[in-house]
Amino acid sequence: MLIDTHCHLFMKPLCGDIGGVLCRAAQKGVSAIIVPAVETSSWRKVAELSEYPAVYPALGLHPWCADEKLDTGLLGKLLLETGSVAVGEIGLDFKIEEPDRHTQITVFRLQLDLASELGLPVILHCRGAFDEMLSILSQKKYDGRISGVVHAFSRGAALAERFLKLGYFIAFGGAVTRSRAKRARSSAAAVPLHRIVLETDSPSIGMDGIDPEQMEPAHVARIAESLALLRGISSEEVTRETARNARELFNIVEGR
Repeated sequence: MLIDTHCHLFMKPLCGDIGGVLCRAAQKGVSAIIVPAVETSSWRKVAELSEYPAVYPALGLHPWCADEKLDTGLLGKLLLETGSVAVGEIGLDFKIEEPDRHTQITVFRLQLDLASELGLPVILHCRGAFDEMLSILSQKKYDGRISGVVHAFSRGAALAERFLKLGYFIAFGGAVTRSRAKRARSSAAAVPLHRIVLETDSPSIGMDGIDPEQMEPAHVARIAESLALLRGISSEEVTRETARNARELFNIVEGR
C-alpha cells in the first residue's frame, strides 16, 4: 500500500473535500497520509484531521513562519497528545528575506532539540540553505540522535548523499514525473531504494500535466510509477519498499 508522507490536507482546496480526497486516495491504494503543519494556527487543524484513520499528524513551525512565537512546551504537549509521527514541517529557507536567517536558525534548533527529547523524526524543508542545515544536523548533539526526511528533494545525487550519510531519508514527489527535472530524476535513480519515501506535497507542488492546486494524495501512485521507470523496476516494488521505509521512519501502524 502506498504512503503519501507529505500532504497539507488542511489547506484549500483539499480541506473543502476531505471525504472525496481520502476516498480517491484509498482507491489508488494509499493507506496512510502524513499531514505536516505549517504555522501555529494549523496545529489544531492537523490535530482534528488525525481523527480520520488514514491521516497521521506532524506538528511544527515552518521556516516561513519562524517569526511567530514558538512555545516549545505547548508544541511538545500537542505532539504527544495528538500522537504525532514527526516534528514538521521545519527547516531553513534562505531564498526568503523574512523571517531573517538568525530567527530561522534559532527556531529550527529549538524544534530539533524537541525532536531529540521526544524521540521523533523530523520533516525537513530546505531551500538555499543546504550547507547551513547540514552543518547543524552534523553537530554532535544531533548527529545520530535524530532521524528524518528531506522533503520534496529536487537537487543532485551528491547533495542527497550528504544527507544519507547522516542517516536521513529522501522524499521524492512530482518533480520525478517531469522530463526536464534532470537533477531530481537522476537523484531518484541513484538514492538507494531503502532510503526513499514518496510524497505529493499537495496542494503546494504539482507534477507533469497537473497544477499544484489539483494535486492530492491519490497522485502518489503516479509518482511511484515514474520512480519505477527511472530505476528500471516494477511499481509494485517501489510501492512496497517506500511504504516499508515510511512505516519504519514514522512508526506508522496502519488501521489504528
